Amino acid sequence: MKDTLRETIALEGPITVERYMGLCLRHYYGTRDPLGAAGDFTTAPEISQMFGELIGLWMLEVWNGMDRPAPCRLVELGPGRGTLMADLLRATRLLPDFKTATTVHLVETSPSLRQRQQAALASSGFSVEWHDRLQDVPTGPMLLVANEFFDALPVRQFLATERGWCERLIGLDGERLILGLRPEPEQALGKPLRLGDILEWPAASIDIMGELAGRLARDGGAALVLDYGYWGPAFGDTLQALKHHQPVDPLEEPGDADLTTHVDFHRLAQAAASQGARAHGIAAQGDFLQALGIEARAKALKARATPLQATDIDQALDRLTERGPTGMGELFKVLAITHEGIGAVPGLPALPSSS
Repeated sequence: MKDTLRETIALEGPITVERYMGLCLRHYYGTRDPLGAAGDFTTAPEISQMFGELIGLWMLEVWNGMDRPAPCRLVELGPGRGTLMADLLRATRLLPDFKTATTVHLVETSPSLRQRQQAALASSGFSVEWHDRLQDVPTGPMLLVANEFFDALPVRQFLATERGWCERLIGLDGERLILGLRPEPEQALGKPLRLGDILEWPAASIDIMGELAGRLARDGGAALVLDYGYWGPAFGDTLQALKHHQPVDPLEEPGDADLTTHVDFHRLAQAAASQGARAHGIAAQGDFLQALGIEARAKALKARATPLQATDIDQALDRLTERGPTGMGELFKVLAITHEGIGAVPGLPALPSSS
């Protein structure tokens, strides 16, 4: 991948951070299973079944509040190994009507991950379809979950200079990839207030959220977004890379390390509102899971567990709900997007329309 990037830059000149991320991530996810101890990172569904089960109960509650539409499209964006969907579907057995009303749709482009998802869901009893894009999912009322999906979408980066907001580019210094700047400022961004600030513009995330929210506004339904990020506006370089669960230089392992940025949930909520959908939240993941009853679920699991399993359950509970700036329970946030007719969703307050 590094050779491909060098050739591209040598022929076409420096490329944007957005294009760099897109090229690297397409190669990265298309050539491996990045999850688990042998991979580069671990997501919440891989930590404990409780995570997916509670989201399944959330989906049941929302579907019930929608007067149980049938058919209903149950969709996951970036479903990883299929663990979240498998746990989610198991929890929905509490309402047998949900199964007859629902078709499952996974938006996934990685062939290797599609195989893992197929194996994980083979015994679910649900009919599952795979799609390359959200646009390919059939129309109709929809319930959607996106866990650690938006953080892996490319962003543009701009640096505040005396000339204005200049876009960060990736070029070559000999054989080495380096960061540079486009000489001409981006006029549409106006004048920066403080030199040295870095602005991240998540155009891909805004586009996908706009399409998702437009569908919900037209067809009905709800989407649940869980990811690490913040409620903007904010400035800073959040581009990071992980390999074997350790941070690495984002330019040193192109295509062989996971690249992510922090999600600006405010921009997602604004994109949803612009399409006539309603935003709910945001909440810290720990607070959200507590509101859904994760402690009661942990207690129920421990009641029939061995001492070793009970210890694992306690550790998973702590990890999913841990507070503090680096704890999953605090760093990860939760946002729901719904049809305007849905007044409330479990665990999240409705945002004012002016937000």
